[in-house]
This record gives sequence, C-alpha cells and structure tokens, in this order.
Amino acid sequence: MTTGTLIHPSAVIEPGAKLGVGVQVGAFALIGSEVEIGDGTIIGPHCTVSGPTRIGRDNHFVGHAAIGGPPQDKKFNGERTELVIGERNVVREFVTLNRGTVTGQGVTRIGDDNWLLAYTHIAHDCQVGNHCVFSNNTTLAGHVTIGDWVIMSGFSGAHQFCRIGAHAFIGMGALVGGDVTPFTMVAADEHGRPRGINSEGLRRRGFDPERIAAIKRAYRTLYVAGLPLAQAQQQLAEQARDSEDVKAMLDFITSGERRLLR
Repeated sequence: MTTGTLIHPSAVIEPGAKLGVGVQVGAFALIGSEVEIGDGTIIGPHCTVSGPTRIGRDNHFVGHAAIGGPPQDKKFNGERTELVIGERNVVREFVTLNRGTVTGQGVTRIGDDNWLLAYTHIAHDCQVGNHCVFSNNTTLAGHVTIGDWVIMSGFSGAHQFCRIGAHAFIGMGALVGGDVTPFTMVAADEHGRPRGINSEGLRRRGFDPERIAAIKRAYRTLYVAGLPLAQAQQQLAEQARDSEDVKAMLDFITSGERRLLR
C-alpha cells in the first residue's frame, strides 16, 4: 500500500494488493490479493475487486460494483486469467466486469475514458475501446469487441463473438446478433437492424460534411442498394480510394468471422 491512500476502516485490503498514490477505498469494499490499482482511482462503498485485475489511474468506481470476478463460463476451471482496465473510466452502481478465459484471449480489457452506467455487464474476454458510453443495463456476452466512441443505449446487448465498430450507435433495447460496421446506427427489432449512420455523433466529434457524405454513401451501398455482399464490397473498395473512413468500414467487413448484421 502506497503513502497517500485513503482507506475506510471497514474496508478489507488483502495482503498482496497494490494501491497507488491517492487511491481511495470506501466503506465495506473488498480488494483482493492480486489486484493493482493505479494512482488517484476511487473505489466506492461495497465494491468488490477480485484478481488478477489491473486498474489504471483516475478511475471512479461509484459503488456496489463487482470487478474482476471469475468468468461465467462452465468451461472455466480456475485458470489464471486477467481483467485489465485503463484510465479515467467511470463505473457506476452494480456493474459487473469479468476476467477472461484460457479458451479466449485470457484477458478482458477495458480502455480509457469510458462511462459504464448502472447494471452494465461485460463478460469474459470482451475487448472494449476508448470513449465509449454503455447506458444502464447494457449487456455484452463473452468475446465481444467494441471499437472506440461506441454508444450502447439502455437495455441493449451483444451476442458472443460479435464486433461493433468505432462510432457505432446501438439504440435502446437493440440486441445485436452480428457484426456492426463502424459509424452505423442499429435500432431495436427482433435482432437489431441497421437504420442509417450516426451522423449527429460524427458531427459532434468533428467529422466534416465531406467525410460524413462519404460514410453515408458507403452505408447506402452496403445496406440500401440491395446488392449481394460481395458486389457491395467491390463498390466499397472503389469508394475507399477517396475515403479513409470507407476503407475502415471495408477493412472491418473483410476481417470478420461472424455474419454481418445486414
């Protein structure tokens, strides 16, 4: 334990835990023996942080969160796996973040500057990027990959092994059963369905009208024109010559193993 930490008398810090400068641990929190917590991070009341878990600087776990617990996978047999969390994340009440599995990547990873709101669940082996917002009751099954700047609305979820590309927006209650291309909006129906691009989010992040127009053109090619996927990819390849954003969409499509949500 490092000088400058502030530990509530009722908190339990197991031997072997490593706490950085200025870490705060609230009432009745439990920090396991294989946990590392970076400088300035706040662990709120009634949180449980199990290990092996590594947490970066300046995160805020508000309260009643269960962090670094074993994966909810029947094949898991106590193997050593990890949860790795970056910096400046806000984790609200009753969030659950599970460690990885040896049959997956061995690590669940959360990036930087994310907001994980109440009752969010991120399962084993998920890989979450930076600047994401997961609204209340967002649920990710195992092995899901989330790009940067993704917004998951309340009560939305993703099936195991799905990928959601950067800047995508998943609408309230939408259940994603396939890969979602970058910049795409998905609305709720039986399994979620693409409904345009995330134009407002892109504008807020500084995308100029020309970039947005190129993304919209690519979306229409892929989702509106009624083309077979192979033919749509050929047209996207032509459009990608003049747009790095379209190239990112095309690279996303060609690198996937699951079906595209289409």
